[in-house]
Amino acid sequence: MTDYQNPDDLKSIPAFVALAPVEANAFLAFNRAVERKDGSIPPKYRELISLAVALTTQCAYCLDVHTARAARAGATREEVAEAALIAAAVRAGGTLGHALLAQRLFERHRDGSTG
Repeated sequence: MTDYQNPDDLKSIPAFVALAPVEANAFLAFNRAVERKDGSIPPKYRELISLAVALTTQCAYCLDVHTARAARAGATREEVAEAALIAAAVRAGGTLGHALLAQRLFERHRDGSTG
């Protein structure tokens, strides 16, 4: 991680919350709800899902937090690697799906139709 994105930035969350407390506290409450330990999905799998999403959204802070939590929840290096490759495949699949849409839109625009 470069200095541009610094893990110490996470320490500024309380000051950030103070700037927009209603919205921030609603977000944090939602975040706590999805991170609960008593859900149908066990914590390790919640963290592997979170890690896969963080890889897809490319959030360095999320990668840091969820990699640490996945390790604490008992995830293995192999599980982290598989989650990463699953995320990569799904992201690539999304690209393919949008490529099909782009082809259809291209034909529509090339032909001059608007509908």
